[in-house]
Amino acid sequence: MWILLLLPFIGLLWVPFYNFLEPALFGFPFFYWYQLAWVPISSLLIWLVYRRLPPDEAA
Repeated sequence: MWILLLLPFIGLLWVPFYNFLEPALFGFPFFYWYQLAWVPISSLLIWLVYRRLPPDEAA
């Protein structure tokens, strides 16, 4: 489960992967909305990893 926490790092640190203007979403270039989309995705991944921890390690 801990490997899930690497996804935001890989997805956001590799800039050539998302350094584009198109496709735009609500007038925002891909560069911006891709980064903003990772905020809730990262929160969900952190929550999933936290929920999978045993109760003594989660506190």
